[in-house]
Amino acid sequence: MTTAPERRLELRVRTMTEQREHRENNDAIETRLRVLSWNIWWRYGPWERRRPAIAATLARLDADVIALQEVWGDGTTNLAAELAAELGYHHVFAASMEREGIGFGNALLSRWPIARSDSIMLHGEKETGEGRLALFAEVDGPRGRVPAFCTHLNWKFEHSHIRQRQAADLARFVDRMRPWSFPPIVCGDFNADPGSDEIRMLTGLAACPVEGLVFHDAWNCAGGGGPGHTWENANPYVEAKFEPDRRIDYILTGWPMARGAGQVVACRVTGNEPVDGVWPSDHHAVLAELRY
Repeated sequence: MTTAPERRLELRVRTMTEQREHRENNDAIETRLRVLSWNIWWRYGPWERRRPAIAATLARLDADVIALQEVWGDGTTNLAAELAAELGYHHVFAASMEREGIGFGNALLSRWPIARSDSIMLHGEKETGEGRLALFAEVDGPRGRVPAFCTHLNWKFEHSHIRQRQAADLARFVDRMRPWSFPPIVCGDFNADPGSDEIRMLTGLAACPVEGLVFHDAWNCAGGGGPGHTWENANPYVEAKFEPDRRIDYILTGWPMARGAGQVVACRVTGNEPVDGVWPSDHHAVLAELRY
């Protein structure tokens, strides 16, 4: 028969154990996943001189998952494969069209193995002659699999109606890749400003293409204010186009899960300076850190 003091001690121990378990189940995850998105400008400009600048920038930033747009492929190799080999990453690549007989597409690079991958063509090729796609890779990371997507939408200012169809295709593709145990990460050059209909429909500010599927804009969540321009006249390749500064490159993340999994805790624009006197691309890159 237990005494009253023994019962009080037992109750105290049980309460402390329950409190500890509650904290362990609800404390925010402290480890991070670093995600980079970057349009690397195909073979435009001084592409052979730009290549080492791209590689050096990627090595310096040391992201866990890298989404690249305007990746070239010549049928034998592609830039993503070369960069992955140099950096010690896994990769998938898909070409959406050809320019001058050379493939033009998207790639996903990962520090960890890629368990599965897929891609779809997006709306608009017949109307505009631009082939655009969405690429998926399920990254088999050390703390669970991560669903990552990379896309690149039509570029012309007047093609918002095309991009809206493409954004809807993208959302349905993301939804088809369920189930996932970590929020989906969608990266890319959307060629659209934050207030555009195509971005609003993905971030829940307009009618969503897939009910219940909305994304956070990493820059809005943790960019620290400022315009976050990724197409900027400070870059000489952009200055030559006589266009306004814009934020058109994004990392979008699904709703956070238990203990904040997938929450964006930091975001910055990078790849925005020359390397050994050479600008790596006409676009700046976006780098985000997520709880993982």
